[in-house]
Amino acid sequence: MERLQKVIAHAGVASRRKAEELIAGGKVKVNGKTVTELGIKVTPSDKIEVEGVKIERENKVYYLFYKPTGVISAVSDDKNRKVVTDYFEYVQERIYPVGRLDYDTSGLLLLTNDGEFANLLTHPKYEVPKTYIARVKGLVKRETLKKLEKGIKLEDGMTAPARAKVISADKQKDKTIIEITIHEGRNRQVRRMLEAAGHPVQKLKRERYGFLHLSGLNAGESRELSPHEVKQLRALAENGQNN
Repeated sequence: MERLQKVIAHAGVASRRKAEELIAGGKVKVNGKTVTELGIKVTPSDKIEVEGVKIERENKVYYLFYKPTGVISAVSDDKNRKVVTDYFEYVQERIYPVGRLDYDTSGLLLLTNDGEFANLLTHPKYEVPKTYIARVKGLVKRETLKKLEKGIKLEDGMTAPARAKVISADKQKDKTIIEITIHEGRNRQVRRMLEAAGHPVQKLKRERYGFLHLSGLNAGESRELSPHEVKQLRALAENGQNN
């Protein structure tokens, strides 16, 4: 069951806020009866009419997107910067990103119109592993890797244990390429962890999300997830597996 205003918004009739206004204004009927209660929930079998017109529910869609740097993980931006949905103008459904990647971070991002699916993957109690490749300042020592793996103290508390390994190091340029896998979704977490460990991030890319990867895609490109991949992601989140 989903909230009525959410179903109306997902059907492309109006934004969620506008949908709430329509409900409160007595413009919405469920199974022939006018409803004005915002908290009401509906099932897929319920007949919903907005201003006398029956709404058609969207098919649920799921996309894997290679987000370039310099793009906002949102459906709109008050500064008119490029947003991820600008790359999906051919998609009729009202999709939105699952979680987010920072403006300066590139890599794998999921987009969908399935709220239950998005909530499952971003809920703090579920642990979907996310793997990043970072270019950082300085030469990362083994002791630093151990600190990252045990957890780093940030202003919002200790991080959960991570997996980290050095891919390459350049003494002359004083930089290290490091792979790090986390299971949380705090704001700018990888950047903050590495900076707290003494290695500010110069470049960051999310390579994998669970078992998904970017193979075959260039920055700005996307592909639709298969039904099997969607089921696998649900199982991964629900089981709290750490791949």
